[in-house]
Amino acid sequence: MSNVTTINAPGAPAQAASYSHAAKVGNMIYLSGQIPLTPDGKPVEGSIADKTTQVLENIKTVLKASNSSLENIVKVNIFLADIKYFSELNVVYAKYFKAHKPARSCVAVAALPLNADLEIEVVAVENN
Repeated sequence: MSNVTTINAPGAPAQAASYSHAAKVGNMIYLSGQIPLTPDGKPVEGSIADKTTQVLENIKTVLKASNSSLENIVKVNIFLADIKYFSELNVVYAKYFKAHKPARSCVAVAALPLNADLEIEVVAVENN
């Protein structure tokens, strides 16, 4: 019997392939990367700020379904289609992570699923 629990969060965009929104092992939660899709799966139009906001809201939804929250994130990995988005992304990111500042990586990549401008994945711990 596996000790991995998969999580598919109501209210988060449906997965675009064969993966779960998150996987939980013990009290650790590993979220799949989120791209800027609305809960009904439509791509977010607009600025990188608009897209970052939607991605972080989707992450909040998955974390809630996983018995966690933004305050329990220990690591964030950000993938950008172009590093020129870095400053604008950081403005939105700072609104979500004020006192709590998880470890973070941010890299520019050649391409992302569905031609998205960004993707964010996180590792968090479960609420106590």
